[in-house]
Amino acid sequence: MKVLIKKNHSFDLPLPKYMTNSSSGVDLYVAITEEISIKPLERVLIPTGISLSIPNGFEAQVRPRSGLALKHGLTLLNTPGTIDADYRGEIKLIVINLGDKEYILNRGERIAQLIFSKVEQVEFIEVEELDDTSRSKGGFGHTGI
Repeated sequence: MKVLIKKNHSFDLPLPKYMTNSSSGVDLYVAITEEISIKPLERVLIPTGISLSIPNGFEAQVRPRSGLALKHGLTLLNTPGTIDADYRGEIKLIVINLGDKEYILNRGERIAQLIFSKVEQVEFIEVEELDDTSRSKGGFGHTGI
């Protein structure tokens, strides 16, 4: 699959790339003009400086980087974030600091991962009743702890 990419204000930053041969996701980079301080429990909108053209039948999912989450408590809200095939705007990330210390975010830092997945659209058919299963309406811990 080929994905077209447009650099908006990230000409000095690398293109997203797979860091190993078996990586599922590519890294996204911070495209801010000056450093940003993120205080504990503060959330900010971070630009990546890129826009994509994703083929129909696919989506991109934005996910946090595990190292930032573990070491600094930095993660993404609305995770995974979905980028639809028809969206052409800049990818921006809702970053939150769940750590106990201020985090300084710099231009060019790897901030998130982007995973591509196939999607199916379904047709909804309204019915009076659904078929019964052994689980039925059980949820939220119905199988025990």
